Amino acid sequence: MAQNPQAPQGPEGGYDPAGSTQMFRAFVDEGAPQGGGPQQPQPTTSSGPRLGVIAGVIAAVVIVAAVAWLALG
Repeated sequence: MAQNPQAPQGPEGGYDPAGSTQMFRAFVDEGAPQGGGPQQPQPTTSSGPRLGVIAGVIAAVVIVAAVAWLALG
């Protein structure tokens, strides 16, 4: 099979002038678990921030309703 001499070659086939393959592999390897042991489970997220947003929305609705009641009353 004929090869295209201008086609980019992989890490086994030649030099990557932009270094993008090496940078990508470093990025992927960076996120990989380093140890061969069992993986630790991810901690569960609490509903703290979501609860704060819900409370803020309810407070805003109450304040808008109170201002409208005072303005119209």
